[in-house]
Amino acid sequence: MAGGALAAAALLWTAGAADPDPVKAPNFRTSATGYNDTPVLPGQKWKVHDIDRPQPTVVTPSAKPGGPPSDAIVLFDGKDLSQWEIPAPPPNRKKKAAARPTSWKVENGYFEVAPGAGTIRTRQKFGDIQLHIEWASTPVIYGDSQWRGNSGVLLMSRYEIQVLDSDHNPTYADGMAGAIYGQWPPLVNAVRKRGEWNAYDIVWEAPKFDGGKLVRPAFATVFLNGILLHNRQEVIGEMAHRVVGVYKGHEPEEPLALQDHDVPVRYRNVWVRRLKGYDQP
Repeated sequence: MAGGALAAAALLWTAGAADPDPVKAPNFRTSATGYNDTPVLPGQKWKVHDIDRPQPTVVTPSAKPGGPPSDAIVLFDGKDLSQWEIPAPPPNRKKKAAARPTSWKVENGYFEVAPGAGTIRTRQKFGDIQLHIEWASTPVIYGDSQWRGNSGVLLMSRYEIQVLDSDHNPTYADGMAGAIYGQWPPLVNAVRKRGEWNAYDIVWEAPKFDGGKLVRPAFATVFLNGILLHNRQEVIGEMAHRVVGVYKGHEPEEPLALQDHDVPVRYRNVWVRRLKGYDQP
């Protein structure tokens, strides 16, 4: 069977697999499943409507809005923190410490920062990802400005999307909920009322290094409660307080972390998808 015919068969199988016995209208019509006599697309090896172009992988959405799709890695399922750990402190000459299980509290389908327990990170490492994570401040306030519902989503353990109770809580703009901390404030303040659940949907493009030298910065696209906060915004460098963060060479994949800022914050429904380029299986 020729390559074009194989591709066409694959296309028909992919398209028909989810609907094996459709009800056809009396005026049912057919259409070409692709072409091989069209011009090549600029910057690509494929032709327009190329019959040989690979079909995208089928991913089944969750039946529940905000739930993990079929190809997601679930990092918290409402039951335990087995996917997370407390990172080991920096090694010293006398004793080499190891990562240890987290003591953050798990109850009622969410987990909560145990102030003083330490920042937690995933056991798995990630590069380019789509991340969904839901968070809530507690109804009780423990301070103002940066002492109110403060935590952070630390992409690759070093680039922070701020978590903060920004409901009637003045603070510096690049440190409020949804900020790329210390760099870019969110386009809008879309946080819900104190104690209510918020949802981040983040597309993260990891920085690229060559021999420790930055060759491409990171980019972040962030939605809070379905509202755009950052549209593929370039990240200046690592998270830093009161100084300009800079890039430091690191591995292509690093753990995702959640910050302990010594006040309680709750999280639930955490999942990621590893991102690939076009035409990749």
